Order: sequence, then structure tokens, then C-alpha cells
Amino acid sequence: MIALSQYLIVAAALFSLGVIGLFLNRKNVINILMCIELMLLAVNINLVAFSHYQNDLAGQIFVFFVLTVAASEVAVGLAILVAYYRTRRSVETEDINSLQG
Repeated sequence: MIALSQYLIVAAALFSLGVIGLFLNRKNVINILMCIELMLLAVNINLVAFSHYQNDLAGQIFVFFVLTVAASEVAVGLAILVAYYRTRRSVETEDINSLQG
């Protein structure tokens, strides 16, 4: 049986990788979206682990809501990026500032 602390260590490592990725590489929007997804995955691991060890399904049900929001975030974000890439041929964050009116 895997202990709760091992799940929490894996989730903390994933969340840390996501935060480090956000701070180190703020130039590419696709990398920013991937780092946010890593952080959401870490939160989902925590929710499922605590839900399992407390024998309560509320955390596991809440994971479905988090996954739904994450999927919609990726769908909308990538659609905006594809539309932006078709006009500017770049997904760098410095170029996005030129859209201000």
C-alpha cells in the first residue's frame, strides 16, 4: 500500500515543476499553458489521495470539475493561440503586447 505522504511528495514535485517552469520561461505561451496544467494535475493528485484515505468521494468528484475547467481552458487558450499565430507567425509573449489598443 502506498502511503499518503508519497502521493503528497509526487504532487509537490509536480507543482514545483509547474511553478519553476512559469518563472523560468515566460516567453512561450504554450509552455505557460503546460506549466499551468502541471500545477492543476498536482492539485488533482492531492484531491484524489486525500479522498481515498478519508473514504470520501467528494474529492474525487471535485477532480472531474477541475478537469473540466482545465480542458476548457486549454481548448480556448489554444484556439486563441492558433488564431494569433496565423496573423503574427509567433507565440512569444512579447509579441502579444502589441495587441493593446
